[in-house]
Amino acid sequence: MPGKPMRLPPLPLLQIKDPQAKPEPHCVQVMATVLGCWAAAGYNTAGCAVLEQQLRKCMDGSKPAMSPHNAINSHLARLKRNVNPTPFKKGKRFQG
Repeated sequence: MPGKPMRLPPLPLLQIKDPQAKPEPHCVQVMATVLGCWAAAGYNTAGCAVLEQQLRKCMDGSKPAMSPHNAINSHLARLKRNVNPTPFKKGKRFQG
């Protein structure tokens, strides 16, 4: 069979997993220190006032700019039929 071209198996899904790394959520580290302080102080707010002010300042501040959306997966979904065409059935293209 050296004359036959080698064919790849059909792909069920043509998609890239998480094309961009997600940024760390806003103010998570400050919130973790406030919760840790509350747990250590027995939920006494007097000892954690400075950390609470930092958390308020962080939450009131502006959010970090979002990165532009990557459209690679939508293009791959559009081009999938060219990469992996559906089989013919009874002279017509099988829609499935």
